[in-house]
Amino acid sequence: MGNHLEAPNEGDWGRAIVDNDFTIIKTAGFNTVRVPVRWSTHALAAAPYTIDAAWMARVRHVVDTARAAGLNVILNVHHYEEMATAPAAHAVRFAEIWKQVAAEFASEPTASVWFELMNEPNGALNDTNLQAILAPALANVRATNPTRPVIIGGQGWSGVDSLATVWIPSDPYVVATIHTYDPFAFTHQGATYVTPTPPLGRVFGSAADYAELNANLAKVQAYMSRTGRSVFVGEYGVHDDPAIPLSERVKYYGTITSAYASIGVQSCAWAYTNTFKLRDGSAWLPGMVEAIQTTTTLQ
Repeated sequence: MGNHLEAPNEGDWGRAIVDNDFTIIKTAGFNTVRVPVRWSTHALAAAPYTIDAAWMARVRHVVDTARAAGLNVILNVHHYEEMATAPAAHAVRFAEIWKQVAAEFASEPTASVWFELMNEPNGALNDTNLQAILAPALANVRATNPTRPVIIGGQGWSGVDSLATVWIPSDPYVVATIHTYDPFAFTHQGATYVTPTPPLGRVFGSAADYAELNANLAKVQAYMSRTGRSVFVGEYGVHDDPAIPLSERVKYYGTITSAYASIGVQSCAWAYTNTFKLRDGSAWLPGMVEAIQTTTTLQ
């Protein structure tokens, strides 16, 4: 559910979530929605860092509506931008935000609602301090949710290479995540928020593209073999610039979905209707749902 609740305010980056979204998603055959949330702009800056009651109620409504539609929910902390520049200064606030979120959703079935501590650690939040920042937040979660699955991603925007060094505690309910947008020159072509903006015109499917994908799959398999833990692909996708042929976008979504499924790894496609569109207006983009639903390798 990209560019909805993780915008500075819901509606700033596109339309707000409406209740029927979740019925539409479930009817299309999906089982899980990842709900990114920007809590940091809706909580007190100083202790006790109380989350705004109206905002908590809004997130609660979204989770309840998704669950009522028969969907599982992954709830995270997204776009806590100060964590990338001054993580130590925000560590206590981050942990206290999770204390409140965990308490609010403690009664949800553990199989149906998962937590994700921090979306895409980057910048000053890296391997040198990630354990020190995440461990207190995880402890606050565990105080009220002892067996709930919790997702943790590594440094460098949680790219596949982060698996080599990501901190994972000896907690059987913690799941490692990666985000994959390789090859970046294809997936982010025309994205003006990237500097420099990758030029339009790149297509997907060269021998080099598949070699890179196979190398990434091998890294994930090596991690799972080494640790005995599952990996979850929390994001993958292609920018929705109208100059990018839909057929190229569909090919990429289908290839990534099926490739990771072929090694036993499930994924969440980025995003929905506000960015990296899978659905536009009242209809899914032709071929997109079928591509994402596939569970067999294309190679």
